[in-house]
Amino acid sequence: MKIQSLHVGMSVRHPQYGLGTVKTISESTADILFTEGKRTVAPDAAGLEPAEAQVAVSGLNVPLKLFIEQTLEAAVRELGLEQPDCVVEKLGLRWHGGKLVMHPDDPTLQTKEVPLETFFHKVVMVRNNLRVLEQKINAHEKLTDGEKVEMQQYITRCYGSLTTFNILFKEKEDQF
Repeated sequence: MKIQSLHVGMSVRHPQYGLGTVKTISESTADILFTEGKRTVAPDAAGLEPAEAQVAVSGLNVPLKLFIEQTLEAAVRELGLEQPDCVVEKLGLRWHGGKLVMHPDDPTLQTKEVPLETFFHKVVMVRNNLRVLEQKINAHEKLTDGEKVEMQQYITRCYGSLTTFNILFKEKEDQF
């Protein structure tokens, strides 16, 4: 492995010392912290290999900053980590600025008001987290097909219970 391929914090594998983390890099050597202590090695001669997935991007037709922004936006969407401001766009127009008011049966207790934008964001986050859970169940290598189907049935029931909130969505395709 060439010294130019290393970066501080990178996980590497040494044929003799095992897994380690790059701590510093000089012109021809790197200080690597292994389980048994820090060693200075010459990556070319030592047979050092990356211990983590590597990627090389060539022929990039967009600025790197734009590429990174688009990649992060896609990851945030896929993981269901949207910010409340992004979710409000999906709230039906008639609900903007509205509030959810909860009145307890006991008149001595205080009424609770929640902005509909906040409530809607929480509902959408539950939906997004259910989608991530569904993907993780389907991709889990230790679950049997029967166990996956059983867990999917619980998720389907959750989606069914959440259809009550479909009235809040602007677009039909965003609903449960």
